Amino acid sequence: MDLLTDRQGSVARAGDGRAIVAGRRSVAGSVSQRACTFCGSRVVLYPIADALHLVHGPVGCAGYTWDIRGALSSGPQLHRLSFSTDMREQEVIRGGEKSLAHALRVLIGRHRPACAFVYATCIVGVIGDDVGAVCRTIEAETGIPVIPVASEGFKGTKKDGYAAACGALLDLMGRPGAGGPTIPKSVNIVGDFNVAGESWLIRSYLERMGIEVVACLTGDGRVDDIQRAPRAALNLVQCAGSMTRLAKAMRDRWNIPFEQVSFIGLEDTAAALYKAAELVGDADTLARTRELVRSEMAAVKPELARLRTDLEGRRAALYVGGAFKAFSLVRALRQLGMRTVMAGTQTGGGDDYEHLKSLVDPDTIIADDTNPLELAAFLQSERVDLFIGGVKERPIAYKLGIGFCDHNHERKIGLAGFAGMVSFAREVHATVTSPVWSLMPRQRVAP
Repeated sequence: MDLLTDRQGSVARAGDGRAIVAGRRSVAGSVSQRACTFCGSRVVLYPIADALHLVHGPVGCAGYTWDIRGALSSGPQLHRLSFSTDMREQEVIRGGEKSLAHALRVLIGRHRPACAFVYATCIVGVIGDDVGAVCRTIEAETGIPVIPVASEGFKGTKKDGYAAACGALLDLMGRPGAGGPTIPKSVNIVGDFNVAGESWLIRSYLERMGIEVVACLTGDGRVDDIQRAPRAALNLVQCAGSMTRLAKAMRDRWNIPFEQVSFIGLEDTAAALYKAAELVGDADTLARTRELVRSEMAAVKPELARLRTDLEGRRAALYVGGAFKAFSLVRALRQLGMRTVMAGTQTGGGDDYEHLKSLVDPDTIIADDTNPLELAAFLQSERVDLFIGGVKERPIAYKLGIGFCDHNHERKIGLAGFAGMVSFAREVHATVTSPVWSLMPRQRVAP
C-alpha cells in the first residue's frame, strides 16, 4: 500500500533490514489510533480505588475517560465516579482556579478520600491555571495528599501521560511517613490494572509461592499500600510501556531492583513466576513455584490442544498499546498453532521493534502508531483470519469480515495467567470458527 510520506520509516517487514522509526509524534493527516496525554495519565491512575479523581477541564474530558478501564476493586468504588470542574466560558475567560478549589473542598468533604488526583486538561494549559498552587492550598486545609497531574492533552501522546502518572505516584510515595524497612520475600506488581480481576489472579500465584505482594500499581490500588511500595524487595513490571519509568525511579531512589515480565500466555507467565522466585525467594519458594507451574500447566494443556486442532495455520494480526503485550501475544498465538503476519503498537520503542522482529516469521509487517487506512490494507493484503486490538480497532475488522479479539482495557474477561490463556484460546477459537463469516465474504486485495 501507499503510505504517507512521513510514515515511510514507521512500517517495515521483518527480515528486510530496515529499522522502525518509533516514538515520534503522530503524522498530520493520519488519524492515529493513539490517545492523548490526558488519557494516558487517567488509565494508569484511575484504578486507585480509594482516591478522588477530579478532571479540571470541560466535562467532555471526564465523560470520555469515565470507567475507561475494566478495573475492579475489592472494596471502595470511588474511582468509578467521574468528577469534573465542568469549565465553561466564564472560567476560560476569568480562570478556573476558584472553581477547582471549590470542587475539591466539596468533594473531599463529601467522600473523605485517602488522597485526590487533579488532572489538568488542554484548556487549563492554554489559560494557565496554577493547578499545583490550588492543590497545595487544599492539601494544607484537609490534611490529605492532593496531587496535581500535569496531563494537558496537547503535550504529546498517551506515553507522555504515562510519564505524568508515574510522577504523581512518586509524589504519593515520597510523602513523610511513607516507606520503611524492606519486607523480605516481597514484590510490587507494577503496571497491572486489574482488568477483569487479573491482578487478583497474579497476586494469588505469588502468595501460593510464599511471596508477599506489598502493592499493586495500580490495579485494585489503595493509597496506603502505594505509600508502602518503597518497602518491597522487587518490582515486577507487567506493562513496560507505562510503568518502566516508575520502576527506574524507584530503583534510583529506594534501591529496589525491577524485572520486566508478562503474565500473558503460558510461557511468559511461567517465566515471570520463576524469575520472581529466583530474585526474592529461597529454596522453598522455588519448590512451591515448580509445583504451581506444573499443576496449572497440567490443568490447561488438554483444552489448549483441543482448540489448536481448529486453529492450526490460521493467520493473525495484532495492534496493541505496549510492546511487551505484543511479544506475549506472538508467543501465545504460536502456542495455538497460529502465525502472526502483522504486529504493531502505539508506544513501542526502537529496541522493542527489533525484538519483535526476532519473534515473528520473516516478511511479517511491523508498524508503529498505525492508522485505520493502513490497518485495513494490512488486514486484507495479509489474508488475516483474526485481528487482536482494542475498541477503536474492532469496527475495522468487522467491516472487512474478519474475526476480532479485544485484548485492551475495556474487556470483561481476564486473559492473564494460566487460566487466562484458556479464556484467550476459547475466545480466539469461537471468533475464528464462527459460521457468521461464511455469510460475509471478505474483500480481498492481492498480497
